[in-house]
Amino acid sequence: MSLYDVVIVGSGPSGMTAAIYAARANMKVLLLDKLAPGGQIINTNEIQNYTGVGTINGAELAMNMFSHTQELNVEFDYATVSRIEDGDVKKIYIEEDPDRVIETKTVIIATGTIHRTLNCDKEDMFIGNGIGFCAICDGEFYRDKDVVVVGGGNSAVEESIYLADIVKTLTIVTMFDLTADPIACDKLRSMPNVTVYPYQDILGFVGEGSLEGVHCKSTQTGEEMTVPCDGVFEYIGLMPVTDFVKDLGIVNEFGYIEANSRMETKIPGIYAAGDCIVKELRQVVTACADGAIAAQNASYFIK
Repeated sequence: MSLYDVVIVGSGPSGMTAAIYAARANMKVLLLDKLAPGGQIINTNEIQNYTGVGTINGAELAMNMFSHTQELNVEFDYATVSRIEDGDVKKIYIEEDPDRVIETKTVIIATGTIHRTLNCDKEDMFIGNGIGFCAICDGEFYRDKDVVVVGGGNSAVEESIYLADIVKTLTIVTMFDLTADPIACDKLRSMPNVTVYPYQDILGFVGEGSLEGVHCKSTQTGEEMTVPCDGVFEYIGLMPVTDFVKDLGIVNEFGYIEANSRMETKIPGIYAAGDCIVKELRQVVTACADGAIAAQNASYFIK
C-alpha cells in the first residue's frame, strides 16, 4: 500500500491550490473528491473578482485549476471519505469501498460548504441561471434590474445593502422578519428602492427559459403573491461538509473546522482550508490562499 505525504479531501479552489503547492514541494499527493473538481464555482455563471483573470465562467476556471494540477502529475480520484483515523500515519476510509484504506502522513480537509436551499418548485432549474448565493460575486450582473433576496439574517441584510446600490429594485422576502443587527436593518429599510415582505413562505419560482419571479404565501394571512424579478439571491444559511470529521473534535458547534493562521487543526498533521473552516470571507481568492498555506505547512510538518 502506497503511503502519501498528503491527502487532500476536496477539490475546490482551496484543495486544488493545496495540491499544486504540495506537488511543487515534491510531496506525494492524492486529491480526492466525490464530485467533479471545482466545488461551488462550477455552479457560478461568471466570476469577475479573481485577480488577474477578468471575467470567466466558473466551470472554466475550475477546469483551468484542475489542468494545472494535472500538469504537475497530481493523482486524483473520485471518492467519498467516510472517516479519518488519527495516528502517526493517518488512515482515510472510503464510503464506496469499505475495504479500502488510504494511508498518509498529513491530511488537508478542503471540503467547503453547501448552501441551504428552499427545496421548492423550479429551484433546481434556476440555480446558477437566475438563482445565486453570492451578491459580491454576481451582483454586478443585475445592475439596474429587479432582484429578490430570500432571507433576513446578517448575511441577507449585509448583502442586500450592497445590492441596493447596484440594482433597480430590491425586494426582501423572509420567513420571519429581519433578524440582523438593528442598525443594519434600519439602514436597509431606509433605502428608497428596497421593499421588505416578512413572514412569507416561498412556494416556488416562476418562469420557463428564464427566471421571472418568486411565488410566495403570507404565513399570517394566507395571501399569495408573485414578486417579479430578474434574479434571486438565497441567504438561508450554509452547511459545512464536515460530518466525516465530527468525531475528531476539530469542529465548532456549527460544524465548521477550527484552524489557526497556519491552517493547523488541533490534531498535528491534520490541516483545513477554504470555506469549511471558521473564517470571515469565503471567496475563491481566500480559499486559494488557505490551500497554499495549508500545503506549505504540511510540507514543513513532514520535514
